[in-house]
Amino acid sequence: MIRQPLLHPRDEILHTMDRIYRYRMTTTSGGNLSVRDETGAVWITPARIDKGSLGRGDIVCVHPDGRVEGRHRPSSELPFHQAVYAARPDVRGIVHAHPVALVAFSAVRRTPDTRLFHQARHVCGEAGLAPYALPGSDALARAIADTFRKGFSCVLLENHGVVTAGASLTEAFQRFETLEFTAKTAIKAGLLGPVRILDDASLAFPKAHAAPLPSFRPGEPSTREKELRRQLCDFVRRGYQQRLLISTEGSFSARLDADAFLVTPYSADRAALEPEEIVLVRGGAAEEGKTPSRAARNHRAIYARHSAAGAVVNAYPVNATAFSVTGSPLDTRTIPESYLLLRDVPRIPFDRIFGDGAALAAAVGPDHPAALLENDGVLVVGSDVLDAFDRLEVLESTAEALINARPLGALSPMSDASIAELRRVFLKA
Repeated sequence: MIRQPLLHPRDEILHTMDRIYRYRMTTTSGGNLSVRDETGAVWITPARIDKGSLGRGDIVCVHPDGRVEGRHRPSSELPFHQAVYAARPDVRGIVHAHPVALVAFSAVRRTPDTRLFHQARHVCGEAGLAPYALPGSDALARAIADTFRKGFSCVLLENHGVVTAGASLTEAFQRFETLEFTAKTAIKAGLLGPVRILDDASLAFPKAHAAPLPSFRPGEPSTREKELRRQLCDFVRRGYQQRLLISTEGSFSARLDADAFLVTPYSADRAALEPEEIVLVRGGAAEEGKTPSRAARNHRAIYARHSAAGAVVNAYPVNATAFSVTGSPLDTRTIPESYLLLRDVPRIPFDRIFGDGAALAAAVGPDHPAALLENDGVLVVGSDVLDAFDRLEVLESTAEALINARPLGALSPMSDASIAELRRVFLKA
């Protein structure tokens, strides 16, 4: 979510709360957001007003001298917002809500280990834990502020929820969403088996292999390029709505010609991507003035090795990603559609995900159009953007069905004879 400097704090709060509420990361009465402006005034959500229908006039401004401006009382949690701002001069935005996975962690007095994903560690850092105190009390404000003062930017509240902070409300939201995704994945993965956490060397690995691409100045885009840019944006936004991507993670590309493809940019909000933000990569060089996704080298290697590949997506659907952080196999031999669209799904080691992409490109192909990337989500290849997205949806549905089957009994996959019949009739193999 790219911060818009000219957006008023009222609108920043409204847009962010709408996103949190729409994706069921808070309830009608739960949670509160705030922004500290350049004067030191705190703009905050009101007390006991429906979070699903907030308007600009509902947002309350609390001035440094204590004067309250607005038609409602400020949130009862105002004291801890003010305490965090006092403890951390660098903080300009705060998110507090009760998303279910993080509430689950808070109820057992644990924090999710952000070393589950290198991007989660980069975005969130290590999460802290504040002891329980009465909501709205000065004691809670002190407990939360004391934890933030130690340098944490994400703090779970015992038996309560989570508070995240950032240099803007955008950054606070990104930390909030990324931490909740990490918590959900950890819980799902725990149902599958031991969860693999990245060590310090692994966490440093992606950055060490993130050299920028050279740049070039493109000419006038063709009609086909314009159409592909729009299509990528539409499907990236749909992927975000389907929770297959989050605001800080996920990339999508489409082949333009034999030596060029279009790819999502690095560090762009997946929910609000526009065609002009998409990056053209030609001959291994990126469109001037833009930074492509870090996955661009992998995508280029896949297009170079597989002429039938028309689109590639890296995504983070929570159920399939849960398989990626464990050793549990994702068996597609559950229903015919899963096998026909996905075939067998290999697991690619973490250290093969980064670099020039050759090792990763060799691991996917016609019989392996989808792969689990260890501690880095999934990768799916399709003949075009729609085909890749369809396979991604099927992969996540299959993974969710397999996790849901765990408490029901032993999995009973289709027999080898049934698979051979499917291949003979539908794949001509």
